[in-house]
Amino acid sequence: MQLKHLSALRGAIPYSFVPGLFKSLGTALLGISITGASSTVYAQSSEPQLPEQMAWTAYNLGTTGYNQSVAIGAMLREKYDVTLRVIPGQNDVSRLLPLKTGRVQFSANGVATYFAQEGVYQFADPEWGPQPLRMVMSSSGLSNQAVAVAADIGVSSFAELRGRRVPFVRAAPALNISMEAYLACGGLTWDDVVRVDFPGYDASWEGIINGDVDVAFGTTVSGPTRRLEASPRGIAWLPAPHDDEGCWERLLSVAPYFTKYNATRGAGISDENPQEAGTYPYPILITQADQDENTVYWLTRVMHENYDTYKDADPGAIGWALEFQVFDWVVPYHEGAVRYWKEIGVWTDAYEAHNVELVRRQEVLAGAWADVTGQRIGDQQEFLAAWHQLRAERLRAAGFEPIWETTEP
Repeated sequence: MQLKHLSALRGAIPYSFVPGLFKSLGTALLGISITGASSTVYAQSSEPQLPEQMAWTAYNLGTTGYNQSVAIGAMLREKYDVTLRVIPGQNDVSRLLPLKTGRVQFSANGVATYFAQEGVYQFADPEWGPQPLRMVMSSSGLSNQAVAVAADIGVSSFAELRGRRVPFVRAAPALNISMEAYLACGGLTWDDVVRVDFPGYDASWEGIINGDVDVAFGTTVSGPTRRLEASPRGIAWLPAPHDDEGCWERLLSVAPYFTKYNATRGAGISDENPQEAGTYPYPILITQADQDENTVYWLTRVMHENYDTYKDADPGAIGWALEFQVFDWVVPYHEGAVRYWKEIGVWTDAYEAHNVELVRRQEVLAGAWADVTGQRIGDQQEFLAAWHQLRAERLRAAGFEPIWETTEP
């Protein structure tokens, strides 16, 4: 079967397979500790089989992804005496490189997961290539992945960003492509704005507070958005009107992983004042395909069964609830997670068929990568051109949509 469009996260817009890149490493370590031990939450008497120490990467300190990872780590320590070390990273590569090299077992990552799977953007590099990533769980709460402006500039639409200062986070295509997609909603490109480079996500939001830029992209419940809201500049979210067909056609042509959603959680957002834009799951807990099946099974299980323990630790943590899990997205689930989802009766035959196709897509990409890296190709530009051409050919031949077919800048 050919999977060109995936069912929308909450209904509305279909979207296709996506991809991206990165590079840079500089991390700090955080040990999370609290004591206790128990597995009495289980209907069965089986003891969780988890390592005494685990590590995963997440976004910077203070972000919703980092805060949720810390809360889950506290639950693991309190319930099972498992110590979780969370390593914050400024950009996509600094989160995925430790996973690739085996320094961590998991990553609370974002949409760059799909870029890594596809081997595009910074992953279209001989040191990377398409990555065999697998999902464990994801968080899709009541928030949006959206664009905010400083309230004091009086901008209320994306079209009004023409000539304004817009952040570009180095080595973070997940952020930059999403920003580009929202600019497209307003009929703009990077050429229509003043690009200001930043080293990381948090820095781009500090840039608004400090008056260096006028706008930033992020999760509506992320910590930096609260700092902007509390600053003298204030915060205002730009809408991507759901009835504006032109806006959404342009937006999805750049970033097909978005879906329409009215967020009710976030800085300056409420049930009475929802934010009309788009979203995708974040954070997404991922691992490598060869991660131990039992470890993944038990981590999935204890996170699900102890959801009430950490759901209130961060505004976005509600998204880990079973009702918000997306089992037919763009990256396959790990066999250990599938084992648990089957065990509790939520994994359907349709999800299984979808997952098999996603794994097959990764196999096609891996084969194409092996062939192109085995050739004698000149400089980097020639390599990129050869890779993108072969990638598109092999995916089409296998019945998949390539999505990105040209050499990215």
